[in-house]
Amino acid sequence: MAANNRRMSGKKGAQVGSGGQRRRGLEGKGPTPPAEMRKGHKKNRVANAKAKQAVRRPVARGRGGKGTSEMVVGRNPVVEALREGVPAVTLYVQQFIDNDERVREALQLVADRGGVHLMEAPRPELDRMTNGLNHQGLVLQVPPYEYAHPEDLANAAYDEGQDPLIVALDGVTDPRNLGAAVRSVSAFGGHGVLVPERRAAGMTAGAWKSSAGTAARTPVARCTNLTRALEAYKKQGIAVVGLAADGEHEIGDLEALGGPVVIVVGSEGKGLSRLVGETCDYRVRIPMPGGAESLNAGVAAGIVLYEAARRRV
Repeated sequence: MAANNRRMSGKKGAQVGSGGQRRRGLEGKGPTPPAEMRKGHKKNRVANAKAKQAVRRPVARGRGGKGTSEMVVGRNPVVEALREGVPAVTLYVQQFIDNDERVREALQLVADRGGVHLMEAPRPELDRMTNGLNHQGLVLQVPPYEYAHPEDLANAAYDEGQDPLIVALDGVTDPRNLGAAVRSVSAFGGHGVLVPERRAAGMTAGAWKSSAGTAARTPVARCTNLTRALEAYKKQGIAVVGLAADGEHEIGDLEALGGPVVIVVGSEGKGLSRLVGETCDYRVRIPMPGGAESLNAGVAAGIVLYEAARRRV
């Protein structure tokens, strides 16, 4: 009898208190991940090698110059950037990541868009790429923005048989204001936005999001010296109109807005810089009966662009 008990005790079977492990083991684990994300697969090794090269590759410079490659870090920011159509080169996904709803949506958005590389990387590599930021296992690489040359904005207008309508931003450092200005230029039929190369906002992922996708069809040009770029426009017969709280003209009275014009918007706090203000042909103000001291650059640009568009109809 004792022998029978010993034989019975060694018999395999479900154990009391297993917590349903056998049942969970039989459940499906979802679709098979792409080859690029399967550890040990040849495509995974190639993808990881390319990922490291892409991060370290120097940025090329074109006629209008290029921005720097940018990383969008964290699950919510990555998903929002993909939803808004922000250009992307690569989505990096941490190995053995917890597959929550945001991760699944990011992967689906990349799959639907096409043209975006999907790379799996170990956590230490993502930590290095993001300088230790809390990436939560998702990092989106945004390609360098290809800026136009200031001449391109005016030439595009002339090619269409139109008077140039351009917005220049002087000392505006918030990318959201740049994105809002791009959106306003697109809405009112303008031909582009001009920004200085230094001490100014560039076309980052935040600017792309604020532009609501219009940055894909409205060029942004960059110049090394804003004053010289404005003087070059003046030589082409384009009026330079600067916004200033103490401007000599109101926007509703300035007939120059109906012709070829560059509208210069300064920062919310400091306004136009001295040299840029002296370069302007006209300084105009926006009447504000509500008593506000200033408007942000995106809103101010939209108001003046509306007046310019109204005169051109």
